[in-house]
Amino acid sequence: MTQNLNKQLNKLVATWSVLYTKLHNYHWYVTGNAFFTLHAKFEELYNETTLNLDEIAERILSKEGKPVATLKEHLELSCVEEATGNETTEEMVATIIADFQKLMKALNSTMELAAEEGDDRTEDILNAMYQSLEKHTWMLKAFLGH
Repeated sequence: MTQNLNKQLNKLVATWSVLYTKLHNYHWYVTGNAFFTLHAKFEELYNETTLNLDEIAERILSKEGKPVATLKEHLELSCVEEATGNETTEEMVATIIADFQKLMKALNSTMELAAEEGDDRTEDILNAMYQSLEKHTWMLKAFLGH
């Protein structure tokens, strides 16, 4: 694995880590008429995020790289911001949509790099994550009526 691919994969590790915490924040603090729907959805999303985070970190390790593993590194490298704690329910959903779109862009560029290196397995792992995010984004947009 090249240093560039390792760097891109670590950016994904960091982003999934920040998303994990953000989704927990939203899970705990969502209120209003959509509470039961979104409380459950945010839990589903942070559970999936946990699996994705672990899968990429273990892929890095299997390729003799080192995944970033501190909160400081995660916040520095992530392509998404942590929650502010002041989001309305609609803002939570809109922010997750925007975050998923940023993450899909990062997944795409990392898949391209993996393809250039002939690393089909890494490309496959990232493609499955991309497809799941694409579906979640569609559903969250539908929730907002977009």
